[in-house]
Amino acid sequence: MKRIPSTQALRALDSFTRHGSVWKAADELNLTRSAVSHQLRLLERDLGFQLLNRIGTKIELTEQGMGYALDVRKALNTIAGSAVRHANRGVSGSINVCCTPGFASSWLCSHISSFRETHPDVRLSISTPMRLDDVSNPDVDVFIAFGTGYWPDMKVELLVEVEFTPLCSPVLINKSLGLSDPSDIKKTCLLHLVDDDDWEEWLTIADVDPSFAQTGIVFSDMNLVYSAAMSAQGIAMGDEFICRTAMATGQLVRPFDINIKSKRSYYLVVSEAKADNKTVMAFSDWLKEEVMKNEAVPIKA
Repeated sequence: MKRIPSTQALRALDSFTRHGSVWKAADELNLTRSAVSHQLRLLERDLGFQLLNRIGTKIELTEQGMGYALDVRKALNTIAGSAVRHANRGVSGSINVCCTPGFASSWLCSHISSFRETHPDVRLSISTPMRLDDVSNPDVDVFIAFGTGYWPDMKVELLVEVEFTPLCSPVLINKSLGLSDPSDIKKTCLLHLVDDDDWEEWLTIADVDPSFAQTGIVFSDMNLVYSAAMSAQGIAMGDEFICRTAMATGQLVRPFDINIKSKRSYYLVVSEAKADNKTVMAFSDWLKEEVMKNEAVPIKA
């Protein structure tokens, strides 16, 4: 290959890799599906090796294509990061962020250093609310809230849609002599956050007596639920987004391939009065970009 592929083709590949479909990539890039497909074909031609396997209507990356796509993502992130570092020189001030406890401890705290690297002059404060959907504190500049998305008179952007699935320590599976069938869940202790609703829904879908949801231990904080789960005290209805690291390291495992989609999601919420603040905009842009990167990483069972 004698020339660097077009940036548009590389972005098409990156978007396809993250979303797994041409139509989602087209939607993100504001292109037609045929335009995205054309960019991918041109990229294959320029590279001289096969990026995609086309089986009927299904398209998936080859092993070689996945390796190249990951290198492309690193390169695009480097370019974007360089632009951010130079563009944000001079952004200063302070920002108060209110974030749900689970999102804060399991995700935000392990990613926040990248915001500090690009915005070293911003003083950052992070707090957690009493209620996951509370956006009422006037001293807060940015809320990361968990709810239905309905907050009147606020600027609201979807961050992450959430799916729940049973998660537990591998030690618990050994203690329980395996969890090969959903009915085996009755061998364990259910761990709840606030109420039984999520477990009742999951048990119903899994064709297990939903009355079993009324057993177990109820916690007021998701961090306590996950701490108990990782200590093999029971099995939790886990949020796959904020549990990615624990799943990747093997602290938590998914014994059943049955998920339920939450009626609530994580949202970025800012008052209209603060939405145009440069520091708020800088944090919001960073947060959305960082979450997008995280979503692109496959969850390991």
